[in-house]
Amino acid sequence: MGRSSYKRLGDYIQPVDIRNKERKVETLLGVSNAKVFMPSIANTIGTDMSNYKVITKGQFVYISDTSRRGDKISIALMEEEEAIVSQAYTVFEVVDKSELLPDYLMMWFRRPEFDRYARFKSHGSAREIFDWEEMCEVRLPIPDIEEQREIVAQYEAITRRIVLNERICANLEETAQALYNKMFVQGIDPDNLPDGWRMGTLDEIAKIVMGQSPDGSTYNELEEGVIFFQGRTDFGFRFPSIRMYTTQPTRMALENDILISVRAPVGDLNISLYKCCIGRGLASIRSKESNTSFLLYTLKYYEGYFGSLNDDGTIFGSINKETLSGMPIVIPTEVLVKEFETTAKAIDSKIKNALMTNRVLDNVKGLLLSKL
Repeated sequence: MGRSSYKRLGDYIQPVDIRNKERKVETLLGVSNAKVFMPSIANTIGTDMSNYKVITKGQFVYISDTSRRGDKISIALMEEEEAIVSQAYTVFEVVDKSELLPDYLMMWFRRPEFDRYARFKSHGSAREIFDWEEMCEVRLPIPDIEEQREIVAQYEAITRRIVLNERICANLEETAQALYNKMFVQGIDPDNLPDGWRMGTLDEIAKIVMGQSPDGSTYNELEEGVIFFQGRTDFGFRFPSIRMYTTQPTRMALENDILISVRAPVGDLNISLYKCCIGRGLASIRSKESNTSFLLYTLKYYEGYFGSLNDDGTIFGSINKETLSGMPIVIPTEVLVKEFETTAKAIDSKIKNALMTNRVLDNVKGLLLSKL
């Protein structure tokens, strides 16, 4: 479909402004730059909710202020029945769903090109606004309704597969954690350990490398140099996403090293898929006996220890190498550790395969959006 056949969005959408005058709707939502609704964190105690805007299923909400939202415009499609949003938000809907599917339009809004367009068209002095008039001037291809349905169906099928894989991974991790608890926690008294068990410290079973940030001028997103993770910003469910590189690496983590956030919030965990440089917000923890799964679930079990560092009364929680190395842990017999490692390693392998599949599916989603 050529550029000349692009349609003006304003001919297909209309603003909606229904207020919560009778205060019947209580669910208050916000919109993130991930393009999804989220529970609002605004303090509404004593607030008159009657002037908030009511939104219903199939309607769109966007935040016109783009100056403080990074590279993405905050916009989302309502999939629930009813909620309210701030009166500062813009609510609109498709006029005729037999001509334009809301789900198809939402796919267009998810494109990086749309975010760049919205930022470019934003204007203002104190803050930049992508106003309703600019939204209406958006141009996009609108194929016939059957083609729209087919495109949406493909996208939703991929999305469902990704969500299913995420649930599978969560269940697998819960299984491994339950096994760890059964073998090393339940019925175990640290003051009266079983034969062959002992209290020890983390550095007895792991090598710890604290991160060190390279010069900022060496950072790039052009894949020049080596992969670089500054902190937990790029952490995912299990593995970080690659975004940044550095041409002057300092401290390095190896493939399969456990990466841990050492600055607030302390204790978030991921596993490195590659040899990479780590900045001062991270440390790498490597099992001395190749018991990576045992080490991972041990760290997950001691989550409360890291939580106490976040709540120690300081403005920014952090942990240094001395404290991390000296973290007290229960060290079971090597036989039991290897028994757990064999089972948990197989579980972790399934998690890795599912998450790698999701990365491929995410790329396919991106390609599908780019073909719009």
